[in-house]
Amino acid sequence: MHAPLGQVEGDYRSFIRDVADFPHAGVAFKDITPLLADAQAFSRLVKDMAQPFRESAVDVVVGIEARGFILAAPVALALGAGFVPVRKAGKLPWAVYEETYELEYGAGSLEVHEDAIRAGQRVLVVDDVLATGGTAAAAARLVTKMGGVTAGFSFALELSFLEGRRRIADHSTFSLVTYR
Repeated sequence: MHAPLGQVEGDYRSFIRDVADFPHAGVAFKDITPLLADAQAFSRLVKDMAQPFRESAVDVVVGIEARGFILAAPVALALGAGFVPVRKAGKLPWAVYEETYELEYGAGSLEVHEDAIRAGQRVLVVDDVLATGGTAAAAARLVTKMGGVTAGFSFALELSFLEGRRRIADHSTFSLVTYR
């Protein structure tokens, strides 16, 4: 059971649980599924993630696989924007652009359909967690490759001790809950 959601980030924290050693030993995974399961908290989260970008004329919201999809699609609707999935390698059925990235526990690559973002479109990148900034920076590089303009980043959580903001320092970045 969770307390009614108020106005401060601490209220979101009551919906987030730590899962030790997931997905690898030594990693403390921040699980937001209890937050997503609560209709009031989830609705508020979407509104709060969209709010800083309401005046930014966002055309498209990019969601990074996989939890970024869950948040980015409703944020796109809240902003009156389109939604573009950025997926892990090999998941998209058409011609793609690809970018590699480093995580705190490995490496990977992201892909997006070549025609998903048009030149000049303003793009908000959304994901659940800003950690090392690797996936966020890779998504921004994909946006740039396609001629889009990264309008900013919106995250539900930030692990500031991993210093991910350094990788995306040239962009407006918003996080609802920060773990130091």
